[in-house]
Amino acid sequence: MQFRAIQRILGLLLMLFSITMLPPMLVSLFYQDGFYISFLLGFALTLGTGLLIWLPARNNRRELRLRDGFVVVVMFWTVLGLFGALPFMIGAEPNLSLADAVFESFSGLTTTGATVITGLDTLPKSLLYYRQQLQWLGGMGIIVLAVAILPMLGIGGMQLYRAETPGPMKENKLTPRITETAKALWYIYLGLTAVCALAYWLAGMTPFDAIGHSFSTVAIGGFSTHDASMGYYVDQPLIEMIAIVFMLLAGTNFALHFLALRRISTAPYQHDSEFRTYITVLATVAGITVLYLHMTATFSDFGSAALHGVFQVVSIGTTTGFTTSNYAAWPSFLPVMLLFVSFIGGCAGSTGGGMKVIRFLLLLKQGMREISRLVHPNAVIPIKVGDKPMPERVVEAVWGFFATYVAIFAILLLILMMTGLDQVTAFSAVAATMNNLGPGLGDVALHYADISSLAKWVLCFAMLLGRLEIFTLLVLLTPAFWRK
Repeated sequence: MQFRAIQRILGLLLMLFSITMLPPMLVSLFYQDGFYISFLLGFALTLGTGLLIWLPARNNRRELRLRDGFVVVVMFWTVLGLFGALPFMIGAEPNLSLADAVFESFSGLTTTGATVITGLDTLPKSLLYYRQQLQWLGGMGIIVLAVAILPMLGIGGMQLYRAETPGPMKENKLTPRITETAKALWYIYLGLTAVCALAYWLAGMTPFDAIGHSFSTVAIGGFSTHDASMGYYVDQPLIEMIAIVFMLLAGTNFALHFLALRRISTAPYQHDSEFRTYITVLATVAGITVLYLHMTATFSDFGSAALHGVFQVVSIGTTTGFTTSNYAAWPSFLPVMLLFVSFIGGCAGSTGGGMKVIRFLLLLKQGMREISRLVHPNAVIPIKVGDKPMPERVVEAVWGFFATYVAIFAILLLILMMTGLDQVTAFSAVAATMNNLGPGLGDVALHYADISSLAKWVLCFAMLLGRLEIFTLLVLLTPAFWRK
């Protein structure tokens, strides 16, 4: 393990993150909300700490190994979450406790969207912007951004990319060079954000809200500048329709966007098995939801039921977490069904959370293969995705991920129940944080402010597990990882 190299990179990345305190400081000066001191202090503390970490190891320029990459990613996301909490604690508003501030910071950076803050409509504009910016930075992964910059500093980035990129197949690159891959991802990410913000603004949002909501929409985060979330614009259905489109795009593998733009064709979407499964699952659940909402007269007319139903299914299914109404109060099985859809989540290589559609597809195909083997025990039946046989190593990894996911979910659920939460609240809280969804059911349907500090620390760990897809974090806890 090259600890000096890791120390140098961690210091550089922390100094890089300190720069993100400057835009909200400028927003504070523009709106004259008096909150700029909090961001200035946060900037100074983050920059100073990064400098102190970097200076002793500044001359160490060794290439990272794979194990080093895992350590950097986990350490950086943990440290990032802690330093990102500074503005929430320093200012007079909202003046959160350590547990609340770290929870809010982790929720933003992991694009979970769970919040402990109430009264968003009265918060300073700069703090509202900062929350949205945290999600935007976390959406594609600030490590991927660093991968595009670090090579200029003499640091290779492939190890970081493998540790950070979501999904089960991490060896695929869009371009031959990892730096160009990171740049391609960010160009697409920036482009979607800009178009989304413009669409929101033209549909009736203020420029501030349009930018803020475009950040959390494309990042699939779910933070809003209003307590009512997207329900604040319930009388402007065009805004909800725009959100549906961009949530679907953000939940799609960004490699497909890259190929579609390069070829100027929709063929990459049409021929991709994961994308077809993604759309099929959401369309099926949306159909059931809209029909049941209409049958139970939850909304006054079919059009309202259709719009709210489709919006909520896409929002929960892609793990965005926006709400236009209190879906937890919807009749019968609908809230639980929507929560279950979040376990599938978005596509691999997207900003979505959950276990990813490709894993769901492989688990489904593996189950079908086992049924076929009961009938034909000697047959060799490969699992194919898009007419391409999948290596058994990938299938085994998916099963290992699923088994580990279930085991950790059960442990965290029991711990939360030990803190005094009821079964519905505990189950939905773990699901909403591990899947990076945000809103849950029961006592966490609207916010997480009322749960204990211990429960919040446990859920911070769950968010980090979900963002790093479990193994990136758990591998550091194994003795074999630290052996020479």
